Amino acid sequence: MTAIFTLSSLALVISSVLMVVAWTLAKRSQMDREKMSPFECGFDPMSSARLPFSLRFFLLAVIFLIFDVEIVLLFPAITKMMAATDLVSSAGVLCFLLILILGLFHEWNEGSLNWME
Repeated sequence: MTAIFTLSSLALVISSVLMVVAWTLAKRSQMDREKMSPFECGFDPMSSARLPFSLRFFLLAVIFLIFDVEIVLLFPAITKMMAATDLVSSAGVLCFLLILILGLFHEWNEGSLNWME
């Protein structure tokens, strides 16, 4: 029982000492307020958060993420298709590629990929 108490008090003392040392070494001042503030995609964090957001930028970012995940899923499928000789896995990969290409053509015809008009 005394060993648990000793280890608990030692952990408390060490963590307290580390917190005090970190607090004293971190020289925070009002001059570094802009430097220490987060930078989010070119938006000024000190201004109002109620500014209008570009919906086209958001849609383009979502399309990028979707196609990025699909490409990550495509790499193992291509290596499996090259190694496998069965028709079922090759047909599955080709069906996946066809869906990707049809989705790309749909977004292209819709105009979602045009950033500037």
